[in-house]
Amino acid sequence: MSTLRVTAEVLTIHEHPNADALELAQVGLYRAVVAKGAYRTGDTALYIPEQSVLPAELIDELGLTGRLAGGKSDRVKAVRLRGELSQGIVCRPRALAEVDLARAAAQGTDFADRLGVVKWVPPIPPTMDGDVESAPDLLPWVDIENIQRYPGIFAPGEAVVLTEKLHGSACLLTYVADDGGRVHVSSKGFGAKSLALKEDPRNLYWRAVHGHGVAAVAASLAERLGARRVGIFGEVYGAGVQDLSYGADGRRETLGYAVFDVSAEIDGEVRWLDPVALLKGRLPLVPCLYEGPYDAGLVLEAAAGRETVSGRELHVREGVVIRPAAERYSPVTGGRAIAKAISGAYLTRKGGTEYE
Repeated sequence: MSTLRVTAEVLTIHEHPNADALELAQVGLYRAVVAKGAYRTGDTALYIPEQSVLPAELIDELGLTGRLAGGKSDRVKAVRLRGELSQGIVCRPRALAEVDLARAAAQGTDFADRLGVVKWVPPIPPTMDGDVESAPDLLPWVDIENIQRYPGIFAPGEAVVLTEKLHGSACLLTYVADDGGRVHVSSKGFGAKSLALKEDPRNLYWRAVHGHGVAAVAASLAERLGARRVGIFGEVYGAGVQDLSYGADGRRETLGYAVFDVSAEIDGEVRWLDPVALLKGRLPLVPCLYEGPYDAGLVLEAAAGRETVSGRELHVREGVVIRPAAERYSPVTGGRAIAKAISGAYLTRKGGTEYE
């Protein structure tokens, strides 16, 4: 999931093709449906992104009572309004009436705490849960920002690689060479808290690790690279994991697993490495969809395709992950130059699950 920030943004207004009383307010590459005439191009307003959970008083003020997602009707989710995808909420809350939003936009001020907006945390089903232990040596995964919110992460024409983003659950494995070859296995949520799951044959992540011999591969990588720690990050998928199955079954031996990233601590520095160069033929990898010059339109088109994992195009694609051909720092993210683009069909599908 992306980092939650509720910020003031300069808007670009577009005509809604199917509604006389509505318009589209563009923030980055996102578009949110707004009432016609509420804003003009160049105006500044607050943008509340998807997966935000709003307090009741703000929901009432915005006239959204009973219209948001979740059991409490308090979560912002992508919707189609008169045929157009609307992602997030554009508004000017009364609580910020005295705030200079233009200045706040220039400064990148985050209003989430002030408004009581929090990030939605998906529930944890039993197969992804378990007893945990402190694991300070665990190499965590990072939140990836959406290219539609931060379109400046990549420059037009920059050499990039697009891989398919799979809708499963992230499995984190860290091999610690100087601790007797200790192996930590975790989920994204637990990993963010430096917690590892104790070994349990019923646990989804441990089943994937054992089923594909991931720990042994990590150990051999540590020896080859002279690394103190090696992290292998894979997606576990299949029926029973999330609503998109890719033809696999998380309840059986056909549990799906595909690596999407590798990191290693070498000479005291954690580096992100090319999983294809290191692991091709050794572990399943997420599909590579494109290598070439960066083009925002091409990225969004690729995100909207059908999945390629099953070989049968069984359902929609979640989206794509974009990386530079050569790993680099991004001043936009303040860290890795990496981003995602999510399919509109995925966001608006019925009966979707979002376990983490």
